[in-house]
Amino acid sequence: MALDSAKKQEIISQFARKDNDTGSSEIQIALLTERISSLTEHLKVNKKDHSSRLGMLKLVGQRRSLLKYLKRTQYTRYAELIKKLNLKDK
Repeated sequence: MALDSAKKQEIISQFARKDNDTGSSEIQIALLTERISSLTEHLKVNKKDHSSRLGMLKLVGQRRSLLKYLKRTQYTRYAELIKKLNLKDK
């Protein structure tokens, strides 16, 4: 369920703050969101794939931690990011 490199580069270029930015919180959250959405589609078809479900739940927890960090440190970027990714704010 890993992302192909072309899709990954597209996401990185869309959410990068600078030219060489590959690991900022926004990029990590966007990549996790893409992986979660692909796993969600996979799990709709394969309902009994519990190992993928567990992996997806771990990704959701990781994304939640990154979102909490971003919200605490830079709220304006957090607000823009959840708007772009169509995520809910608690």
